[in-house]
Amino acid sequence: MSLNASTSSAPSRPIVLTGDRPTGPLHLGHYIGSLKSRVDLQHTAQQFILLADTQAMTDNVGRHQRVTENVMEVALDYLAVGIDPEKSTIFIQSQISELYELSMVLLNLVTVSRLERNPTIKEEIRLRGFERDIPAGFLTYPVSQAADITAFKATLVPVGNDQLPMIEQTNELVRRFNNVVGKDILVECKEMLSATSRLPGIDGKAKMSKSLGNSIPLGATAAEIKKAVNNMYTDPNHLRVEDPGQVEGNVVFSFLDAFDPNKDELEELKAHYRRGGLGDSVVKRRLEAQLQAMIEPIRTRREEFAKDKGEVLAMLKRGTERARGVAAQTLSEVNAAMGLNYFG
Repeated sequence: MSLNASTSSAPSRPIVLTGDRPTGPLHLGHYIGSLKSRVDLQHTAQQFILLADTQAMTDNVGRHQRVTENVMEVALDYLAVGIDPEKSTIFIQSQISELYELSMVLLNLVTVSRLERNPTIKEEIRLRGFERDIPAGFLTYPVSQAADITAFKATLVPVGNDQLPMIEQTNELVRRFNNVVGKDILVECKEMLSATSRLPGIDGKAKMSKSLGNSIPLGATAAEIKKAVNNMYTDPNHLRVEDPGQVEGNVVFSFLDAFDPNKDELEELKAHYRRGGLGDSVVKRRLEAQLQAMIEPIRTRREEFAKDKGEVLAMLKRGTERARGVAAQTLSEVNAAMGLNYFG
């Protein structure tokens, strides 16, 4: 499997910026929400995929080793699902100092009160229990995201609904900067929403999450997949096979909606479950078979790539060098527009 990065790209293609915080191996929620579309996008767009280790540090101080170790784990997941470094540029955020410099420029164009009004930030602060003890880096990470997006002049950014305020704030900063310098240097972007609804956790909670322990990793073993499916939340009132069951809110059916390719059979299965006479074990066996068939080749490829982590790291270095060249060009234009290019 070749990991050599390509330097060719068609300028007419849309530019996509996407990525993940490396706080742990990726799971099926990531796959259906973004990874699958990235595999498709690399054939039609110029795609930059960042390992956002700097942003992960904003709420992982004291646990920084977990972040740095998971850069490799996430990179392995990318390769295992079919992201090709010859078609997509995969890079490490912390290794591109130009992103820090651009963040500093943009920070001067936004107020603290505006950052605090960002609905996504407000919710994340609530979930983490920061109250007023908010790390400054965490409060300002929407600006860091804006720097990532604008450094590559991305025109499309795949996001979930909860990230739409980030896109709005990025475009505000673009307009503000261009207005200040009197020319269009930075580029506004558009959101690209996932066609698939967010995958729930196996426990029925609204979100699949590594930290909550309710996810299925992309490298899960056959035994782990079987255990996860058997533990999935179904309809608590479906006590006997003959009882009518509820499909809505039933995690097994949510997963089947996402991964079962035979939609006609699935609709028949739902109708049978609703009228009664269909046990949870039958539905779970169908889901397990689907997940085993899908994850097994991903797991196998992941294990193969993991045999040569030195080459994976070399791939990341090549991608980071390429990404840094693009970011450096944008920063040069920004500095020139602001009169900060003192030495030419």
